[in-house]
Amino acid sequence: METAILEMPAESQLTAARILIADDQADVLNALRLLLKGYGCETLAVTSPAELLGAAENREFDLILMDLNYARDTTSGREGLELLARLQRRESPPPIVVMTGWATVGLAVEVMQHGVADFVEKPWSNARLLEILQKQIAAGRTRRESHRRAVEEKQASEGIRSQLHQQKNEIAEALAIQQGLLPKAIPQLSGYEITGAWQLAHSVGGDYYDVLPFGGETLGLCIADVAGKAMAAALLMSNLQAAVRGLASASLPPNGLCARLNSRVCHNTGSDRFITFFYGQLDGPSGRLLYTNAGHNAPFVVRRDGSHERLETGGGVLGVFPDQAFSMGTARLAPGDRMILFTDGVTEARNPAGEEFGEERLVRLLLENRAGSASELQEKILKAAAEFSRGPWDDDATLLLLAVGA
Repeated sequence: METAILEMPAESQLTAARILIADDQADVLNALRLLLKGYGCETLAVTSPAELLGAAENREFDLILMDLNYARDTTSGREGLELLARLQRRESPPPIVVMTGWATVGLAVEVMQHGVADFVEKPWSNARLLEILQKQIAAGRTRRESHRRAVEEKQASEGIRSQLHQQKNEIAEALAIQQGLLPKAIPQLSGYEITGAWQLAHSVGGDYYDVLPFGGETLGLCIADVAGKAMAAALLMSNLQAAVRGLASASLPPNGLCARLNSRVCHNTGSDRFITFFYGQLDGPSGRLLYTNAGHNAPFVVRRDGSHERLETGGGVLGVFPDQAFSMGTARLAPGDRMILFTDGVTEARNPAGEEFGEERLVRLLLENRAGSASELQEKILKAAAEFSRGPWDDDATLLLLAVGA
């Protein structure tokens, strides 16, 4: 056996390496421990398969250096082969270098088939052994690091999938809640047809419309668009809907409702959030519509004779100036008239060239089809905007249409 202690590079992989040595001969263990200690290795010596398995289970090693035979009357290496099979069943086992004094070609082949990194015959060459150990420790550390990164990446991926699944469920629940806030059935007045449509661009949105029955033959009509998209806009929209339903009444004029809503929105939201809002009270028998437009796209009233007007009177958007005053406008709806309330998702629908659908196309469509019912107009508008954009909606699109019977 070579006994000279060899000089290794300062950056040797052996420095601080943890090596588990298994052999049933005390002199072999002592020689190996002395050799490896000279190169800064931390070693643990065991003399039986049971001790080896216990040590490998309880501690992490950079390498296992083990004998194949542990019984004095055997030279087949069978006991060592069974031990190798058990070690390889562990997750990410360290490199294993086998030593035996009874080497044969067949045994060497079988050992390598069990995943052994290298094979050393006894008596060994210190230089050759140290070269093998350094090489296998480096390879083992690389594999462990790759395995660690793979585990971390898998855990991160699973965490992301779990988070996305949770977010998907939360968004689906939010959408169901938001849909529940919209009118399930639109109240109607004798001599009028009212329809509404809500077209989402994303999973949840900030558009809102409502029709509020006040008893008798009076209705409240409102439409709104919350600045922003997705969950933040949806949450603000739900707060607005609750406030409208809690405050609106036949005795509170539209400008008074807008003033109260504006105060609440200013108090409850940041300065970067605002809402465009239109609210009107319709008296069925007279056709009189009292309204306030708080910075919203001005609705169109298309007359039977082909003329039209915009409902623009009101004030600024909700949520910016807490002491803002709102004015109130009046419109008269006559038989054959059509009124459309809409959000900018309709007029700002873009085609592949970036051109907007625009209000001119919307007015032209209304004029050309002004004899149609509210439901027919709604279908034509949504179809025309969808065909114009030739793709998904860029923004939520909401419509509220009213047709006065002839």
